[in-house]
Amino acid sequence: MKTNGKCQIARALILAAIASGAGHAFAQTAASAPGEASAQEGAPARSGRSDSALVRDVRRAFTRTTGLNFASIHVTAHSGVVSLTGSVPHQSQIARAGDAAGSVRGVTSVENHLTVRTARGSGP
Repeated sequence: MKTNGKCQIARALILAAIASGAGHAFAQTAASAPGEASAQEGAPARSGRSDSALVRDVRRAFTRTTGLNFASIHVTAHSGVVSLTGSVPHQSQIARAGDAAGSVRGVTSVENHLTVRTARGSGP
């Protein structure tokens, strides 16, 4: 049976994913919000996973973390190191976000620069 070059490439990619132990093959996608992936988007990190894949998976971990308001959290990754910047409404959510990010496969460390958002309009 003859196959064209595209089929051969697709077959090689699938076999490579299986050989690397990946349970699922995912297409490379951009970060969920502009500017959230690192400058080396798509480049493999030291962990063997691309920076953009780490950003995506950290944001997915946030969605599974109860009691975490992550709307104002910005995620970047570079060579397995994930940086969290932005703010959360409560102090306890800083640790929750850091723990969720650190639990993602391929994350080698987390730089947690989150702050607690102050209430607007409060004052004497």
